[in-house]
Amino acid sequence: MSVEDKVMADTTGQEEGRKAPNRRQHGLGRGLSALLGDSMKEEPVAGSSAPDGQSSERLKSVQLVDISRISPHPDQPRRHFDEDALQELSDSILQRGVIQPIIVRKRGDDSFQIVAGERRWRAAQRARLHQIPAIIRDFTDAETLEIALIENVQREDLNPVEEAEAYSRLVAQFGHSQEALGKLVGKSRSHVANLMRLLDLPGSVLDAVKNGKLTMGHARTLVGMDNAAQIARQIIDKGLSVRQAEKLAQQAKGKADSGSKASSASAGKGRDADIVALEQHLADLIGVKVVIDHGANGGGTLSLSYSTLDQLDMLCQRLSGETF
Repeated sequence: MSVEDKVMADTTGQEEGRKAPNRRQHGLGRGLSALLGDSMKEEPVAGSSAPDGQSSERLKSVQLVDISRISPHPDQPRRHFDEDALQELSDSILQRGVIQPIIVRKRGDDSFQIVAGERRWRAAQRARLHQIPAIIRDFTDAETLEIALIENVQREDLNPVEEAEAYSRLVAQFGHSQEALGKLVGKSRSHVANLMRLLDLPGSVLDAVKNGKLTMGHARTLVGMDNAAQIARQIIDKGLSVRQAEKLAQQAKGKADSGSKASSASAGKGRDADIVALEQHLADLIGVKVVIDHGANGGGTLSLSYSTLDQLDMLCQRLSGETF
């Protein structure tokens, strides 16, 4: 097995020591191999050395780098590291060393930044190692974030919010489209879009998802709800299933819609009944509030109101005729 294959193999490194044996793997679109390149022939870095007993090909690609010269990436998608699992990995490293190299990139003359493998780096620190095997590559900021995202998505190490935040950074900072992101990680465009919509939820709801108190299924039922935090608290307190959460959200939405219709009817007094009826008809069809300002000269304006980015996305799809 080549060094590159070893870096990308999910089932052979210490990083995967906790994985169930029959866990399904995902296709990854471009994948790590495309991002890492077909060959790895860097020359040894000054102050670094290759592990003992390696072939000449591996000597050119894997070096031992001082742990003190390595720092984590500030935009690493993965924020939570299980303490017990990290200690297990550290104990394994004490006995067997670091089997799977980490991937780093140069940052200045004498330092490196982690591209993939922060968990191994953290565990090696706990094991009080002074050096760690690393593959040194030259990556742009966008490529660095792409690789970190792919590695974590492939291993299912990210919670839904961490994954959504990584997608959001790639869209905002580097101009990736949702379709391109889907191809990058081997998932559908709708999967990426649904995850990114979670970021419209209140911070307390996102924290509950991060902590495992709510699943992605629970969170999706709350997107676009004005009282999402309150409903989330009821879901957690009552231990509701996703289906029960959907029913609760529908009941809350029904009450809100009834109040909105009553308010619209009150506001519509004194206006042309046909205009009011048309507004209500369009609102029912489109799913957002519609206001028609009809002028005496026969012209006027049609206003559509949205309360969330999710609704705006839905409006754009319907008005443009796009399907996803």
